Amino acid sequence: MKATVMQLHRDLQLGRTSSVALTEQALTVIAGHRAAGGAAFTHVDAQAALAAARHIDAVGLYPTPLAGLPLSVKDLFDVQGQITTAGSVVRKQNPPVQQDATVVAKLRAAGAVLLGRTNMSEFACSSLGLNPHYGTPRNPGDPERVAGGSSSGAAVSVALGMGVAALGSDTGGSARIPAAFCGLVGFKPTAKRVPMQGCLPLSPSLDSIGTLGRSVSCCAILDAVLCSGWTPSHARGQPPT
Repeated sequence: MKATVMQLHRDLQLGRTSSVALTEQALTVIAGHRAAGGAAFTHVDAQAALAAARHIDAVGLYPTPLAGLPLSVKDLFDVQGQITTAGSVVRKQNPPVQQDATVVAKLRAAGAVLLGRTNMSEFACSSLGLNPHYGTPRNPGDPERVAGGSSSGAAVSVALGMGVAALGSDTGGSARIPAAFCGLVGFKPTAKRVPMQGCLPLSPSLDSIGTLGRSVSCCAILDAVLCSGWTPSHARGQPPT
């Protein structure tokens, strides 16, 4: 599944593939990666992903470019019913969160299929992507090298075809560095342009919610969804209504 968002969107619209087929393909690659010792994902929600894909196919409409496409979410964002560990064991005993982060909710509303949580540097504090607790994701081009960070698992998930694109974060390069290391595109939007509710902060004045994809177009499509409803008041810390 090494294609762009728009290529796969056209395939879905023309009936050349289905959301279930794409999701099953992604889950198969993820399973093989994990069986071989890969550390790109810390949690995979296969049943929920397949249920979402079946629902989208049953409706038979793919109204947005993300509808029916499997994506990964960095372990820095709240996903309802899951624990946001931020790559650390300190938060492992926290209760599952009660609601999605705003950007996760936006992805769901756009019809994206969420595969699971991707590994990262602990609390996003490394540009190398190292993680002593959950393993360090390796560079897809050379397993002896790092994938970059802190959105290391996000980049590896896209580079290896375990998702069409990925939701990450970027404070000082956390999306752009691993994207560059893994031959992808990473985008950091203007700070506060994308709502941060439900994202564990590193530096509130510098944090941005970033995207990783195979092309500039892929990142632009995700960004358009994530910043939908944005107004200048959001940059002053007021949540969207």
